[in-house]
Amino acid sequence: MDRSFPVLEKYSFIPVIAGPTASGKSALAIEICREADGELVCADSMQIYKGLDIGTAKDTEVDLGGIPHYMTDLIAPGTDFSVYDYVSTVLPVIKDILERGKLPVVCGGTGQYISSLLYGLDYGTGDDEAELRARTELEEELNRSGIDVLYARLVEEDPEAAKLIHPNNTRRVIRALAVHKALGITFSEKNRRSKEKGPEYPFKVFMIDWDRAELYSRINRRVGIMIENGLVDEAKMLIDSGVSRSSTCWQAIGYKEMLKYLNGEETLEDAADRIRIGTRHYAKRQLTWLRNMGDDVTCLKPDSPEVNAAIVLEQCKGK
Repeated sequence: MDRSFPVLEKYSFIPVIAGPTASGKSALAIEICREADGELVCADSMQIYKGLDIGTAKDTEVDLGGIPHYMTDLIAPGTDFSVYDYVSTVLPVIKDILERGKLPVVCGGTGQYISSLLYGLDYGTGDDEAELRARTELEEELNRSGIDVLYARLVEEDPEAAKLIHPNNTRRVIRALAVHKALGITFSEKNRRSKEKGPEYPFKVFMIDWDRAELYSRINRRVGIMIENGLVDEAKMLIDSGVSRSSTCWQAIGYKEMLKYLNGEETLEDAADRIRIGTRHYAKRQLTWLRNMGDDVTCLKPDSPEVNAAIVLEQCKGK
C-alpha cells in the first residue's frame, strides 16, 4: 500500500462515498472536495458512458462548481468496459491527484468498483483463453436455453455469487459461470484469492444510511425530475444510435423502461412507475452489496453535506 504522498500524511485514508442511488452521495462528496481541496473520482459503471447524463444522474457543471472530476464520459454507449478496465484506468487518475497534493474523493454506487479499490482485487486482464472459450460456450447456451437455466446453475454452483448478481444481468451470470468452468473454482473463491494483493492506496468507505421508506421517497422524486429534465429524449437518442440491447449501457434503469412508451404501448406515467420500481430494486441490491462488506463500511446519519463532510474528514485523519 502506497502512503508516500504528502497529502496522505494529513489524511490517512482516501474517502469513498458509496451508497444506493438518490442517497445524496454526490452532494456529500462535492462538499468534501470543497472542504479538503479534493477532486472527484466517479465509481459508477453507467456514468462512464458518453451522452447518458440524465438517466445516470451525472453531476452537472453547476453541481460541481468548478471541482475537477474524473471517470465519467469515457466511452461511447455499446462499448465494453470491465471492472479490470475501471481499475486500470482509475488508479493512475488517483495517483495523479495525489502527486498534485490534492485529496481524491471517490463517489459512486457500483459495488464491484468500490470493492476492487478497497480490497485491491485482482481481476486479471480478462483475456485468459480458457475463460474466453467458456464464455463463448455459455453465450451459445444462453441463446438456446435462456437466462433462467444459466442462473439456476449459478445458484447451485456458487450461491454466494448468485445472491449478489441479478438474474437479468446476463453478462455477470455468464462471467461467474465461465470462471468456474475455466478455473475449477467459483467466482466467489476467485474474488477471495484476488484480495491477497491488497489495495493500492488506503481507502475508507462511508455510506449515508437512510430509512428505507425515506430512501424510496427520494427515488420516486428523482425519477419525476429525470423525466422533466428530458429522460425521454435521452432514451430516444440511445435507441436511434442502434446500440445492441445486449450492451451493458441498456442495464441503466430508465432507458429500456421507456421502450413501450416510445412504441405507443403504454403511457408515460406507466413507464415512470416501472422506472421507480426498477430503481428501488436496484437500490436494494446496492445496499445488500455494501452491507455484505460489514465493518468495512462506516454508516452516516442522514444529515447536511456540511455536517457529514466534517465527520468523514475527521475519520479520514485517523490512523
